[in-house]
Amino acid sequence: MRALFICVASCLLVVNDGNIINRCTLAKILYEEDLDGFEGYSLPDWLCLAFVESQFNISKVNENADGSFDYGLFQINSRYWCNDFQSHSENFCHTNCQELLNPNLISSIHCAKRIVSGSGGMKNWVAWRLHCLGRPLSYWMTGCRLE
Repeated sequence: MRALFICVASCLLVVNDGNIINRCTLAKILYEEDLDGFEGYSLPDWLCLAFVESQFNISKVNENADGSFDYGLFQINSRYWCNDFQSHSENFCHTNCQELLNPNLISSIHCAKRIVSGSGGMKNWVAWRLHCLGRPLSYWMTGCRLE
């Protein structure tokens, strides 16, 4: 019974309010997935990106004017990166868009890495360019322990 309580409590620490991931929990996950320094971007860059795109909401879906949709923590677009089975998609990440809403974040992280590895890096996200690029971002890690 105690093990069940610990499991439930730890799940609540990762995702609260149903779909919002804690900033420091996200930092730890991103660190464990080797995103710190990936393609020259720091953990604060990734945290700022996740916040400006989804406010750390793992299940956010947003419809765009062109009929495409943005999915998940990093608001990954269906026109190019995932298949939503609603409109034409290049599906460069070779994934179902619904996978980008998964709380384990692996599909979202792998797709975001693919995007950042290509031309433009994080500049592919307009919100990151407007709100994170060239700004001091170290405060995103305040109070977070990675170990």
